[in-house]
Amino acid sequence: MLDTDRLTTFARDIVRIPSLSGEEAQVAGRIEAEMKALAFDNVWTDDVGNVIGVLEGAQPGPTIVFDAHTDTVGVSPGVPWALDPYSGRVTQDSLHGRGAADMKGALAAMVHGISALDKAELRGKAVVSASVMEEVLEGVALEKVIAQTGADFVVIGEASNLQLVRGGRGRAEIHLTTTGRPSHSSTPQMGRNAVLDMMQVIAAVEDLALDEHPQMGPAIFALTDIISDPYPGHSVIPSICRVTYDRRLLPGESAANVLADIRRRPELADIKLDARVGLGEYTSYTGHTFTTEKFFPAWLADDNDPFVTGSLAALHGVGIQAGLNAYRFCTNAAFSAGVAGIPTIGFGPATEADAHIINEKLKLEDLIAAARGYRAIGESILT
Repeated sequence: MLDTDRLTTFARDIVRIPSLSGEEAQVAGRIEAEMKALAFDNVWTDDVGNVIGVLEGAQPGPTIVFDAHTDTVGVSPGVPWALDPYSGRVTQDSLHGRGAADMKGALAAMVHGISALDKAELRGKAVVSASVMEEVLEGVALEKVIAQTGADFVVIGEASNLQLVRGGRGRAEIHLTTTGRPSHSSTPQMGRNAVLDMMQVIAAVEDLALDEHPQMGPAIFALTDIISDPYPGHSVIPSICRVTYDRRLLPGESAANVLADIRRRPELADIKLDARVGLGEYTSYTGHTFTTEKFFPAWLADDNDPFVTGSLAALHGVGIQAGLNAYRFCTNAAFSAGVAGIPTIGFGPATEADAHIINEKLKLEDLIAAARGYRAIGESILT
């Protein structure tokens, strides 16, 4: 039986706890306590800070992992919120606060929806993964969870407006460096200006013809920073220029192909250019340091995949009129589906547009519907 009042209270509690990436210790403690109180068979916090709860069925069978991340983006200073972003207030039948939509509401719905499963009827086990660090490194923490629990199926709880997602964009961080030759700025012709070279590189990148997916949208190159060296440049022509691009990926794109699209441009042949995927290094609240290449692949399941069709039928069976959709952003499915090839779907309350905004909120009716949906998906796999 789903206790909707307790579900709402739990969601409010975890929204009230700030949990930036690498600072999730307090919210992890609250989640672990809730899982234990709801009688998950095994609950632990692993060495990287993920909270994992396992519900064991009466008979052997597959493992389905429900994943939601515990970290949120911050609250920008000077931007007014109508309510305190960590108030967890409920007004006009919505839960307000940072993380309500992305994605503490989904996490609360998973914990309560899965705990409501009848273990005596289950074949296999359901795992709820409250994973860390997703906002900075998609999939690396979920990989740690799956190494401990196994996974035959994965459900990602990112916002989908209660639609069933069977694919999503990936993300890469691309670093480009031009190397010139320094000279005194009174004689610029004696040197080679790395910034001017980079301007040509940027023009070439912006001119690239990129593919588009009917639901994920276009692949994207978005320039996010530019730095010259030396800086400040006191009477010297810069010999180094570095830029970073956020590259949004479509299914089938590889790091090699993304970099080759830049390197093979003929107009850049005489420029000394280094193009590579960036390396990310972040430390979790437990002190574990994640170091990984920042290439998180896109993924796509077939519309007729049995996990997709079975989950869709399960949602319809509990009155959720879900259709098929795809994420336009990157999620932890970059690992489960994009790297590990595990059958994966997405399903969650709120919309993509509700994430990372001021006055973030989640409708309570959608929170409760998500919990019913997670339980239904679990039953469809494990009974």
